Amino acid sequence: MLKGVNRKIGLILFLLSAGYLYMSFQLPTYPYIPVDADAVPKALGWVLLVLSIALFFTKDNDTEEQKAKRHIPKKDVMALLGVLGLLIIYIFLFEIVGFILMTTLFVFFCSWFLGYKKHWVNAIVSIVFPVFLYSIFVFLLQINLPQGILPI
Repeated sequence: MLKGVNRKIGLILFLLSAGYLYMSFQLPTYPYIPVDADAVPKALGWVLLVLSIALFFTKDNDTEEQKAKRHIPKKDVMALLGVLGLLIIYIFLFEIVGFILMTTLFVFFCSWFLGYKKHWVNAIVSIVFPVFLYSIFVFLLQINLPQGILPI
């Protein structure tokens, strides 16, 4: 039943989308709102469910060349794990430190870790990008983001 890679990934994505759909149907709905906050998660869940079924039933022609392409060098695996570590730190400290500071630190150190050499450009982008996003969310869209330790 699970001979090809497409079938294995299709089954994993199917289970993931089923869990995602279950959680999206747990979101509260509000009366008198034409498009509720649960519309996008439900739509994405259904799209992922349909695409996972399609992937499960597609024919898998697994050649030796395709198997060789799936090999990931150890250096790249370590880079992925490093970025994952930075992302986990970002998630855990997001509300405590705040959006602007944590995003600034994440963008700077992630770019530095991945080998970007122009540190001044990296620092400027790391500061301007979160401030710009924060301004859009808080002032234009009126969506509150965690302030953290900054008195904004």
